[in-house]
Amino acid sequence: MLKRKDLLGLIDISAEEITEILDLAQEFKNRIKRGEKKMNHLDGKTVTILFYENSTRTRTSFEQAAKYLGATAINIEASTSSVAKGETLVDTGKTLDAQRNDFIVMRHPMGGAPYLLAKTVKAGVLNAGDGINEHPTQALLDMLTMREVYGSLKGLKVAILGDIKHSRVAKSNLFGLKKMGAEVAMYAPQTLIPKGMDQLGAKICKSRQEALDGADVVMGLRIQLERQEAGNFPSLGEYAANYGVNEELLSLAKPNAIVLHPGPVNRGVELTSGVIDHERSHIEDQVLSGVAVRMAALTLMNEARRGN
Repeated sequence: MLKRKDLLGLIDISAEEITEILDLAQEFKNRIKRGEKKMNHLDGKTVTILFYENSTRTRTSFEQAAKYLGATAINIEASTSSVAKGETLVDTGKTLDAQRNDFIVMRHPMGGAPYLLAKTVKAGVLNAGDGINEHPTQALLDMLTMREVYGSLKGLKVAILGDIKHSRVAKSNLFGLKKMGAEVAMYAPQTLIPKGMDQLGAKICKSRQEALDGADVVMGLRIQLERQEAGNFPSLGEYAANYGVNEELLSLAKPNAIVLHPGPVNRGVELTSGVIDHERSHIEDQVLSGVAVRMAALTLMNEARRGN
């Protein structure tokens, strides 16, 4: 069972807890594939989805997860809430607690915001992405997709290429995959690799070829234009030519290697259309994995709250 009421990041979660989430997520994914979309694990519970940044797939995935489990899902957009009138995050949390919300799923542009909220509220807090810090459920759904294909994460080589500097997905994957015994190789322009990633366990490669050589998983990361500073790379075209992955480069990975991307994909930039639509691409499968992982996280958080 999860040892905490909140799921804030994979940096402070154990391999055993990750395994428990993935095991339950696999069970939920199998049930959804069989057409089961009405379960009672969270009957009578309220899941409030509080996003301070725009999102489509993550927001709808959490909403689906809550509804499949029997919970009431409430969407709050910061731009149309009291936040727009100057309400602080702490006061928002106190209001939601007073309304007896059971869970708050939050995305926030500032790193660490979910940790502050979790200290303030009795509700379970699930981090749906905080700044450039972490995005734990995205990494968990990536790992679920990998594990479905390979049976285990131990010993896999996972190549991550793209905007690592601004990617909370890259950081959560690094923390989670290393705990599960996988090797994480990263490649990007020097301007898009934050200092200290090697000290956290990543292998920083000098070329695409080095990163892709013998990889079991090839993961592209979106170039986050909304977070870019001038000068990180000359142009999208030059980025694609020097750092993107095409079918020829994909052939350097293992013959059965799979392709992942957290989405949305900038076609022809991080990955060519040939790679995105390749028979080994599991990008669409990641979407269903996301619903299942979020169902598992909410269910186990609920059990942890009952046990405290």
